[in-house]
Amino acid sequence: MSVPANETQTAAQAMAAAAARLRAAGVPDPARDARLLLAHAAKVEAARVTLIAPEALDPEIAERYENLIALRVIRVPVSHLIGEREFYGRRFKVSADVLDPRPETETLIEAALSEPFDRVLDLGIGSGCILVTLLAENSTASGMGIDISEAACLQASANAVLHRVADRAEIRQSDWFSGVEGVFDLIVCNPPYIAREEMDGLAEEVRNHEPVLALTDGADGLECYRSIAPRAPEFLAAGGRILVEIGPTQGQAVSDLFAESGLSNVRVIRDLDGRDRVVCAQLVA
Repeated sequence: MSVPANETQTAAQAMAAAAARLRAAGVPDPARDARLLLAHAAKVEAARVTLIAPEALDPEIAERYENLIALRVIRVPVSHLIGEREFYGRRFKVSADVLDPRPETETLIEAALSEPFDRVLDLGIGSGCILVTLLAENSTASGMGIDISEAACLQASANAVLHRVADRAEIRQSDWFSGVEGVFDLIVCNPPYIAREEMDGLAEEVRNHEPVLALTDGADGLECYRSIAPRAPEFLAAGGRILVEIGPTQGQAVSDLFAESGLSNVRVIRDLDGRDRVVCAQLVA
């Protein structure tokens, strides 16, 4: 991204050069990443980058931008570089301690919001994107989020404060149900469902920069469901629902686990790409 000493790049030139570097490094959607990182370096909204494009790039901004692009070239995720990720219309603070919120998980949010609930339990809260979103969308609900990772609990707590639901969200460090008390109208979970043998096929951004504990169970990808399904009925109110995110090939296996645990109305919900994404079940009174 260097230029002659007596010449200053415009923001547009810097962005074009950055996109070329990212493209050469095999980064997906390099133009988008170049724009987002320039906005972060210049401390402007991404939508305003076109307004500063003709302007000469301040040396301090240029240096920050160079550092960001260098890190993106080695596949550090954009979300980690800018410290946030958008999910269901809100920005969530993220770090290497939690799984990045993903658009596919919005399928679970839509399914959860399709019926009323007062008390919600989020198993494996991570960044807090699921619980915080559900409480933000349902202003009368309260909930609990648990995670085995203390760092994840702290990140989720910060996002609960950011989105003004902290007074309705109790966040605890716990291994699945071990620290949970009470019953809930809704249980939600996005567990580690990637099989150990699938890890090498993940994108570098995911495989090298997201927490392994949030990605895989180290086995066949179904161990977490085997732990959750038998105990879920203990923590569901009559008529309560459980919704879990799954990998696209796991619908039948997870559905069978919930049916075997005594839950009813088990069904698989597909995401916008037509892939199996969520298993939903209910405790019938």
